[in-house]
Amino acid sequence: MCQLLGMNCNTPTDVTFSFSGFAQRGGRTDHHADGWGIAFFEGAGLRHFVDHQPACESPVAELIRRYPIKSRNVVAHIRKATQGAVALENCHPFVRELWGRYWVFAHNGNLENYHPRIHASFRPVGDTDSERAFCWLMQELAKSHAGVPSVQELTLTLRELTPRIAKHGTFNFMLSNGHALWAHCSTNLFYVERKHPFAHAQLADDDMSIDFSRNTTPQDRVAVVVTAPLTTNEEWTAFVPGELRVFQDGFSTS
Repeated sequence: MCQLLGMNCNTPTDVTFSFSGFAQRGGRTDHHADGWGIAFFEGAGLRHFVDHQPACESPVAELIRRYPIKSRNVVAHIRKATQGAVALENCHPFVRELWGRYWVFAHNGNLENYHPRIHASFRPVGDTDSERAFCWLMQELAKSHAGVPSVQELTLTLRELTPRIAKHGTFNFMLSNGHALWAHCSTNLFYVERKHPFAHAQLADDDMSIDFSRNTTPQDRVAVVVTAPLTTNEEWTAFVPGELRVFQDGFSTS
């Protein structure tokens, strides 16, 4: 299956360190070699990069590793195809607009016999179960709220909708609108919250380490969510299967 990476912060932060280790799993230290993608929110805007090449070999991924884009919310994905061809249109994360705001979604898992009724506003471009799930979620969120709801209201609605998809199979996902990051676990997800006093971290998949205290302030707060822990010397907290958590300003608020 695929792997997920998400970052949520209280101040714009670059994800270079975490992405460098994560990208190695895209064909070098693991077998997720069927494409990759990453999306960075910047104010109301979004930088979105996808490639059907393995992340460990992609020139676009190399650009991301060397270009420290700063963002408060980031979603990344490396793909091991289960449904849908190895093609650019099937690379996560997927992006849609709702209520005048970008939404980004990435999925790890496999949804069997999942063909929901989807209306005209949100249609899949590719042929993955993941994009179908995202389009259905966007459709149902739009039906559930007349205007832009609060993060708390969105969380309640997502807790009602998610089990209707998860009953079809494995449904680990990340979703962000640039104001918060939602993460749902069916099987495996972990998170770490980095805060003052910041420490030294060593990547598990690359010969690379960093002393976060040299690049942060005491007020900084960063939450990183991933399919499997990225570092060997930090305390990662495992999600409970079936759990949906929301992260705001670098904190887990659920």
